[in-house]
Amino acid sequence: MRNTLIDPYEHLPRSAVVTANDYPAGFTFPEHAHARGQFAFASRGMITVSTPQGRWFVPPQRACWVPAGVSHTMTMGGPVSMLNSFVTPDASTAVGLPDRCCVYGVSPLLRQLLDDAVDLPPMYDEDARDGKLMALLVAEMAAMPRLSLHAPLPEDAQLASVCRTLFATPSMMTGVDEAAAMASMSRRTFTRRFREETGVSFAQWRQQVCLLAAITRLNEGQPVTRVALDLGYGSPSAFTAAFRQVLGAAPSRYLAASR
Repeated sequence: MRNTLIDPYEHLPRSAVVTANDYPAGFTFPEHAHARGQFAFASRGMITVSTPQGRWFVPPQRACWVPAGVSHTMTMGGPVSMLNSFVTPDASTAVGLPDRCCVYGVSPLLRQLLDDAVDLPPMYDEDARDGKLMALLVAEMAAMPRLSLHAPLPEDAQLASVCRTLFATPSMMTGVDEAAAMASMSRRTFTRRFREETGVSFAQWRQQVCLLAAITRLNEGQPVTRVALDLGYGSPSAFTAAFRQVLGAAPSRYLAASR
């Protein structure tokens, strides 16, 4: 699919601008790229961002950074309220925002700055309070903690096909031998090439995908026990332990913080 530049502020002579939009559940932006970096904050609902390099999950009250020129799709998990900050490449480089996609935590200060920035005119006075607010906003983005909410996608077509199948039907029950057979590879070749292309083992990648799927389902209101068993965990306690190890909190506490 041909990429489309859809940044409405591409030629605006300001380093950053913030917009606010609401989207219905399931709404998808097809593959596109922006002339500016996009800091997409999910004030309500979940967002999934996909690129040729992988998939990023953005729970409520978190944000995803998509650098300028990176082709991506964006899908809404449930009704979504999104605050988008579009930042020029020069401004993002100056504060140290990365050249690859990342999911970030969002501080109370950054949430307040985003809320205030939405009401500014596009051609705000850079030398007055508005300009200082926007400069602080961009600096605060770069200072946010990065979160482990990413599942890389291999370049190899056979491996990528296996990964897309797991994205669609995530399960801890999908073993290495089954995945290798899906890729028409021996177990040894599959495990070696998978690690070479993703930087992690298949077991680690599978767990990450299952936990990311769990966040989506829990946010939809599904009970922990159902989510754990549907994703192939041996018990709710095993699921909770894995969730806490990777995401730093039990599912209930993690969701409470998100809301």
